[in-house]
Amino acid sequence: MRPPGALAAVALLVIVQAAALVGLGIAWLVDLVRGAAELPAATVFLVVFALGVAAVLVGGIRSLWRGNRWARSPVITWQLLLAVMAIGWLGVEPSIWAALVLVSTVVVVIGLLLPSVVAHTVHGREREGGVS
Repeated sequence: MRPPGALAAVALLVIVQAAALVGLGIAWLVDLVRGAAELPAATVFLVVFALGVAAVLVGGIRSLWRGNRWARSPVITWQLLLAVMAIGWLGVEPSIWAALVLVSTVVVVIGLLLPSVVAHTVHGREREGGVS
């Protein structure tokens, strides 16, 4: 069975988030290689963290697309962390970027909780003869 359209929209937003994390990871890595990083150990952590979270997000979306319900948890957890950061950014200095991050997190969480998406991820493996 084909995944619902709402899952496609969620997948697109999460892939954009993962791409942003990869971009940040690469930028921090370039700073590290150039010697511009003031705290090299912290920069290494940020690179590994950004690339690791991006990998989890991509893996989660792939798994949700296949109908596995477990992947909803790490994707929603990341959205909640992003929402907290965006609210903090908006409290300090309102910007369009912080608002866009907050809106994207709300859209992703709502999208993952829509009945059609939940049905796809709960019953996806049952249709294929497996158990999720």
